[in-house]
Amino acid sequence: MMNGERIAAAGGDTPGTAGRTLRFQRPHGQPTNQRHRILCRKPNRCAAEAPPTLMWCEKVQNLNTAGRAPLSRPPVHTQTHTHTDTHTSADTEERFTHTDTHSAYTEERFTHTDTHLAVEAMSQTLTQNPLEKTWGPWMQSRLNRRRGSSVPQFTNSPTMIVMVGLPARGKTYISTKLTRYLNWIGVKTKVFNVGQYRRQATCSYNSYQFFRPDNEEAMKIRKACAVAALQDVCEYISREQGQVVVFDATNTTQDRREVILNFAKENGYKVFFVESICDDPDIIAENIKQVKLSSPDYADCDKEEAVADFLKRIECYKMTYVPLDDTKDRNLSYIKIFNVGSRYLVNRVQDHIQSRIVYYLMNIHVTPRSIYLCRHGESELNLVGRIGGDSGLSSRGAKFASTLGTYMRGQCISDLKVWTSHMKRTIQTAEALGVQYEQWKALNEIDAGVCEEMTYEEIQEHFPEEFALRDQDKYRYRYPKGESYEDLVQRLEPVIMELERQENVLVICHQAVMRCLLAYFLDKSANELPYLKCPLHTVLKLTPVAYGCKVESVFLNIEAVNTHRDKPVNVDVDRDPAEALETVPEHI
Repeated sequence: MMNGERIAAAGGDTPGTAGRTLRFQRPHGQPTNQRHRILCRKPNRCAAEAPPTLMWCEKVQNLNTAGRAPLSRPPVHTQTHTHTDTHTSADTEERFTHTDTHSAYTEERFTHTDTHLAVEAMSQTLTQNPLEKTWGPWMQSRLNRRRGSSVPQFTNSPTMIVMVGLPARGKTYISTKLTRYLNWIGVKTKVFNVGQYRRQATCSYNSYQFFRPDNEEAMKIRKACAVAALQDVCEYISREQGQVVVFDATNTTQDRREVILNFAKENGYKVFFVESICDDPDIIAENIKQVKLSSPDYADCDKEEAVADFLKRIECYKMTYVPLDDTKDRNLSYIKIFNVGSRYLVNRVQDHIQSRIVYYLMNIHVTPRSIYLCRHGESELNLVGRIGGDSGLSSRGAKFASTLGTYMRGQCISDLKVWTSHMKRTIQTAEALGVQYEQWKALNEIDAGVCEEMTYEEIQEHFPEEFALRDQDKYRYRYPKGESYEDLVQRLEPVIMELERQENVLVICHQAVMRCLLAYFLDKSANELPYLKCPLHTVLKLTPVAYGCKVESVFLNIEAVNTHRDKPVNVDVDRDPAEALETVPEHI
C-alpha cells in the first residue's frame, strides 16, 4: 500500500464510519506488500479505563484552517471479535468489513466533514494541550489549561533522604542546602529535624548526660521523637503531596536505620542515605564554634562550658555509632562524604532524583567566599520601557559600569571571576572593569517571545489575555514562543552548580536571571521569585553562612529607571486596561 492511499470502510458496520474516507500513512521504509489494518473502536472505550485524576496532554496544534486536528490516543486493550476481511495482495487498496472491533487507532487523517466526529469521540478522555505530552495532575485553572504549565515530576515514588553521622559533621548544613536546591528546581521537599522534636518534648536541656546510651528514660524520649517525626513525614507526603523528605538526625545505629527502612517499605518510599564522616579536629571545632554554640541547647551558657559539654555529647554517640558498611549495606542506596568533600563513596543510585542529589552534593563546599550579583548598566531600551532586546548601555549605564569597576577593585579580591551573558549590555558593563570575563549563554535574559522589545502598554493593547495570564501565575506563565520563569530556572541550574564549585564570583546579568539566582540563595518560593526586587545600578553581595546566606545591598549612586512591576490587584482577563497597567513603572 503506497503513502496516502485510501481505505473505504464498509458503511453500516461500525457507528460513525459510513461515508467516511480514511487515510493511512504507511511508515517510512516499510515494504508495500505488508498488511496494514485500520481498526475502529467505540468512541467511549477508554472512558472507564482512564484514571479519574489524570489527563492526557498531547503535543498537538489547534484545529487549523482546513479543519483538521491530528489526534493521538492512549493505548487501549484490544478485544478479538469475528470479522470478515477482503484483501488484495499487490494492489494499492485494502477493504475491510468490520462487525464489532475495538482497538486503538493507528495514525489517521480525517476529512473536514468528519473532524467534529473525531473530536467528539475523544472529548471524554483527552485534553489537547499545545505544549506538553505527559501524565500529570488534573489542572483546573485557566492558565494551566491555556499554557500547559505544571510542576515537574522528577520522582515516580516519594524519596526519603536519611542523614547519618556523629554530631558536628555538617548534617543539618547538608540537609538545609539540599532542601533549598530541590525546592528551587521544582521538587517539593521538606526537612524533618529530630533535634527540634526533642527540644519540644523536653522542658530544657541540662547536659550531655541526656545522650548517654544507658539513660533509659532519655532513650524512650528520643525514640518517641523519631517516631513522631516519621509520622509527620507520612502526613507531609500524603496530605501535602511532598516528593522528597530529608530526615535530619544522627541515625548512628543499625536499629534506628532498620526502623526507618521498615517504615519506608510499608509506605512505598525510596530511601537514600547521606553519611557525613569527619575525623579532622579543626573542621569539627570550627563547626561547633559556628553552629552549635548558637543552638537553643546552649542559650545563655558560657562558651567554653558549651564546647566541653558538646564534645562529651559526641563521645556518647561514638559508643553506639555503626557507620554504613560497604559489605553488609551493599544493597542500600547511599553516598558517603568524607571530611566535607575531600572524598566521596557512592553506592546503588536508584533513579534520576538520586543522581541529581549526588551530583549536587559533590559540587558544594564550605570555603568562605562572596558572590556578587548585579544587573547590567541601564540600557537604551530600559529608558523607553521596552522589555528584552539586545540594546547597548545608556550614558548613565556606561557611568555605572565604570563605577562598578572602582567598587570591585576596592573589594581587594585577587582571584575574582566575572561572568556575563551573551548580550551586549552585560558585555559592555564587564568591559569597563578591565579584567577578563567569561560569557554564559545560560545567563541571557528570559525570552519574551512575541513580546520582545514591546512596552507593557503595547502588550496590554495587543495581547490583553496574555498580559492577564502572566499576572495570574508569573512563575509558570510562558510567553508565546518564549520562556517562563520555570523554564529559566532549569536553564540556570548549570550556573548554580558552577557557582557552588567556585569561590569569589561577580555575575553581571539581567532582572529575571538575577531573581532566579537570588531565589536560590535566599530560599524563596516560586510565588515570591518573580517579584524579587533587583534594581539597576545596585550590587548584592551574598556571603554564605551556616544555614543560609547573608545579603548586603550596595547602591552605587548612579540614577537609573525603575523596571520593577508589582503584581496588580485585578488579574482577571476581562479587567479594565487601566487596572492592568496600574503597576507599570514610569518610562520615557
